[in-house]
Amino acid sequence: MIRTARRLEHIEPFYVMECAKAADAIARGPECDAARGGEPMIYLNIGEPDFTATPAVQRAAVQCLADGLTQYTPATGLPALRERIAAWYGTRFGVAVAPDRIVVTAGASAALQLACLALFEAGDEVLMPDPSYPCNRHFVAAAGATARLLPASAAARFQLDAASVAGAWGANTRGVLLASPSNPTGTSIAPAEMAAIVREVRQRGGVTLVDEIYLGLSYDEAFGHSALTLGEDLISINSFSKYFGMTGWRLGWMVLPPELVAPVEKLAQNLYICASTLAQRAALACFEPESLAEYERRREEYRRRRDDLVPALQALGLDVPVVPDGAFYAWFDCSRYSASSWDFCFDMMRRAHVALTPGRDFGPAQAERFVRLSFASGMPQLKAAVARLARELALMQER
Repeated sequence: MIRTARRLEHIEPFYVMECAKAADAIARGPECDAARGGEPMIYLNIGEPDFTATPAVQRAAVQCLADGLTQYTPATGLPALRERIAAWYGTRFGVAVAPDRIVVTAGASAALQLACLALFEAGDEVLMPDPSYPCNRHFVAAAGATARLLPASAAARFQLDAASVAGAWGANTRGVLLASPSNPTGTSIAPAEMAAIVREVRQRGGVTLVDEIYLGLSYDEAFGHSALTLGEDLISINSFSKYFGMTGWRLGWMVLPPELVAPVEKLAQNLYICASTLAQRAALACFEPESLAEYERRREEYRRRRDDLVPALQALGLDVPVVPDGAFYAWFDCSRYSASSWDFCFDMMRRAHVALTPGRDFGPAQAERFVRLSFASGMPQLKAAVARLARELALMQER
C-alpha cells in the first residue's frame, strides 16, 4: 500500500466538484432527457463565465502557433505582458504598478500557491473569512500553515473587518488572506475598511494577500477599487479567467512587493518553469481596445443578470442578505425550506433539475443555511431556473 503525505489530511474534498458529478449523473437520466419530455439540467453551480476569449485573443493564439512562438518565456512572464498588465492598472484603477513587480503565473491558483510557499510555514496561522473560497485555505494548508476561519456576518458583508483581525491576531498569526470581490458571496470590502485591515496587519508585522480575480467584474463604484492603492507591501492575486473570459487557458498573475519578486521567481522556475507561452501571447490581445470594449459589455450583462435574479430569489423566500457588488454569485439563505443546504441542493437537482452549490465548501459557520448560485449562465437559463425553483418550492410548502 502506498503511503501518502500527511498534508493530505488537511485538504478537504472539493464539494463543488462532488455536487457537479452528482448533477451530471442526474442529467444523464431519463428525467432530464429532452427527447423523452424531460427537463435538461440547468447548471448554476460552477463559477465559469459563459463568455469565452474574445475574437482578438483567439486570433492572437492562432498567429502565435502559425509563427511558432511557443518557446519558454521567463519564469516571471513575457515582459510585454507584464507591461500591459501594469498599464491596465493605471488606466482602469488609477494605481501605478511597476511591471517588474508583476509575476505571470499558471492561473491564479499557481499565484496563490507560490505566495503561500514563499511566505508561510509550519506553525504559522493565516486569518480568513468564513465564508471563503475553499481552495484558498487549502493553499495555506499545503504550505504547512493553518488557515483560521473567522465567522463573517451579513452586517460585515461576509468579509473580515479590522476589529475582527485585531481581536483574532495571535502569537502565530502571519497574515490575512482576503478576497474582494468574494467567492461565494460576490461582496467586496469597502476601501476604508480594507485600509483599516492593512493598518492592523502592518502594525503587527504581518502580510496582506488579496485575491482580486473578480475585481474587473465590479458593479458598484463604492467597491471597484484595487487594494494595491494602499501600498507596495500588499500582495494582489489576479487572473485572466473571470473578467477576461480565459478560464481554460490557465493564466493569472500576482503583484508583489519588490523584495518578494526574486524569491517567487526562484520558486516558479523550479515548480513549473513558466506559464503557457501560447496563453501569454494570446493574452496580449486582452488589452486591445476591441477586447476591452467587449469586456465592459459583458460586465454590464452580468450586472443585468444580477439585477434581475436577486429580486427574483428574494420573492421566492430565498433571502440574499447582501446584494453582490461584484463577481457572478448570489449567496442565498435556504433555511425557510430546509435545515440543510446540502439536502436542499440535492432536492433541487433531482426535482427542479437545477444544479446549485451548498455552503459546505465555504466554511462551517453558516454552511447549513446558505447556497451559492452562479449567474454566469445566460438570462434564458436563469429565468427558467427561477421558474423551476418557484414550482418546486411551492410544492414543498403545500406538503
